Amino acid sequence: MKNNYNEEMKKIISSLNGVPKLLLHSCCGPCSTECIARLTPYFDITILYYNPNIEPEEEYLKRKNEQIRLLKEIDHQNKLEFLDCDYSNEDFRKIAIGLELEPEGGSRCHLCYKLRLKKTAIMAKEKEYDYFGTTLTVSPYKNSEVINSIGAKIAEEENIKFLYSDFKKEDGYKKSIEYSKKYQLYRQNYCGCLFSKQAAIEE
Repeated sequence: MKNNYNEEMKKIISSLNGVPKLLLHSCCGPCSTECIARLTPYFDITILYYNPNIEPEEEYLKRKNEQIRLLKEIDHQNKLEFLDCDYSNEDFRKIAIGLELEPEGGSRCHLCYKLRLKKTAIMAKEKEYDYFGTTLTVSPYKNSEVINSIGAKIAEEENIKFLYSDFKKEDGYKKSIEYSKKYQLYRQNYCGCLFSKQAAIEE
């Protein structure tokens, strides 16, 4: 029986005292929309833009700038801030060695999730956030079981709390598309890496 991570998130939210600080890794503006809308009543959110998988650099910058623009325009109840990272495609390239022919959603992707979540957890701990999390689970193309399992393991290793989620639940992905239209966000047609771009071309 699969875990219901949306319900796990609700349990965490129902147990909160005050307004904790959340460092939320975001893969892109469109995916972050519904996640922000769902979480802003309960957390002070800082969006962390760490996505070394995105290629080429022009694409990376285009997505980052859309993320920044969204944060200036989207409605929010508590604090909503942005934390940037340098573009470091070599981080992704190192973990992808030998996995270039893996299908989308396979072990290369799992290592990519781990890379980004590990960075988020380390930065959250260093900057004294209460929780870390990710927007990755809003996508119907990504396995929430895998993402949450990775997040939980990293949380234990780094001794910081992980916000379980499955943002695609309750029409989350559909709502993210509606938000993207509302804010006229650029929506890419591939996940980020050149391997995913080639897979999208071949479909």
